Amino acid sequence: MNRFEQAVYDCMKPTEALYEQTRNPFHRKIILNFWRHVHLEGAGLYDQICADDMMVERPVYRITWGANPAVIEGREGVKAFYDSVGDVVLWNSDDRIAVADWGIADELTFNLLGLGGIMQAIGYDVPDPHKFYHVRSRQAFIWPYDSRALLAGEHLYEDKTSLVWEEVDEAELTTAARVKAIQKDLLDQLHARFGEKFWVWEPDAATV
Repeated sequence: MNRFEQAVYDCMKPTEALYEQTRNPFHRKIILNFWRHVHLEGAGLYDQICADDMMVERPVYRITWGANPAVIEGREGVKAFYDSVGDVVLWNSDDRIAVADWGIADELTFNLLGLGGIMQAIGYDVPDPHKFYHVRSRQAFIWPYDSRALLAGEHLYEDKTSLVWEEVDEAELTTAARVKAIQKDLLDQLHARFGEKFWVWEPDAATV
């Protein structure tokens, strides 16, 4: 396992730590939705992210990555956004995460690993479209939730002053397919740990 794969395996440890110290059952459901969402997204299971038990009927995403800020509305728009990212490895690190009745706030380092041409298409001005780069920046992820603990959107704000990249030797690379497999394994572990429909808020049975 290389350093990038290890980083993907470790990316939700701050979320797990927040869950363990949280006692409010509604907040715990929000955390579990967030946790599951990240693994679903990493595994490419976008339909499950946009299901009725995970997301509101009309989510709103505000994305400020790269050079092309966008507002995305509706589940179909969200799925199209995920599909548009391309063959890039994504993960978060160095999280400072909190939960409240309204949702999740997470200041983190957002990491992308992939071909320079894809990075340029996103809006990152890496030098060579044919080489591979690790691009990272500090970002604030604000994820609002509704009273049913359903995701209402993602507001992703990038600190452009923190943006850096480094060229990565091909011998060090991992693949998007490999990372999808890692995320699927982590998702399976999450389901095995918490059981069926563990992310669904049921006020009359508010224990986790």
